[in-house]
Amino acid sequence: MGNARVRSRVLFAVFVLGFNLAAVCEPPPQRPEAASSSFSAQNATLTAAQVAKKLQERNAQRAAALQEFHGIRIYRMQYRGFPSDRDAEMVVNVAYRAPNSKEFSVVSQTGSKFIIDRVFKKLLEGEQEAANDENRLNTVLSQENYDFTSAGYENTSDGAEYVLNLLPKTKNKYLYRGKIWVDAKDFAVVRIEGEPAKNPSFWIKKTEVKHRYVKVGDFWLPSENHTESVIRLGGQAILSIEYKDYKITKAAPMRGPERARGESK
Repeated sequence: MGNARVRSRVLFAVFVLGFNLAAVCEPPPQRPEAASSSFSAQNATLTAAQVAKKLQERNAQRAAALQEFHGIRIYRMQYRGFPSDRDAEMVVNVAYRAPNSKEFSVVSQTGSKFIIDRVFKKLLEGEQEAANDENRLNTVLSQENYDFTSAGYENTSDGAEYVLNLLPKTKNKYLYRGKIWVDAKDFAVVRIEGEPAKNPSFWIKKTEVKHRYVKVGDFWLPSENHTESVIRLGGQAILSIEYKDYKITKAAPMRGPERARGESK
């Protein structure tokens, strides 16, 4: 097998994994203020199943209310290993329209043309394909796709959070095992740390995934995705996606606890 073909399979497998884990929870930055001690004590009594149910319900509410937004993504890749080291960056404008339309416009691109064409642009194509209803149902954070168990309850400076263990019910390479941190008031995912439920490629030996989310208005959207993979032939691949400059251009009003803490009506 030629070097170009091997390289293509290695890099594409790594970053398709990064995209699919990034897309699991997607429905400018504002974090909730700290929750009161009475609120925390009351909510800490919820079971993992109750938290998971509320998370699924609130995600559905937010998805139904969010109709249009714009934002910027910065894709960065650093690959060190066989057959050569490569780096690249691409900046993309994103326009979302409910229920599942996304339009991408490349603003700038630098570095390896191979990475830009074979990795970054393929990720954008794959994201559009994954947006259809069937794919979303099969990858969403739900009790149909995962078993949830409690891993703790944390009071942080940004607010109270449930910590849940995730165990995928099927060996689907688009699902993952690990932990999620759930905002105890909005019941939205704040952070994810995990690994794929199934290795997506022979070429990948091990993968670690970390995602963070932020709140804009009534909605929680991705803030940063970071995927590190150890390559079987030796070396390391790192993908990062930075999300910024969100603008919610059309949305239905949310009720009650969905409003940002400390945000005026």
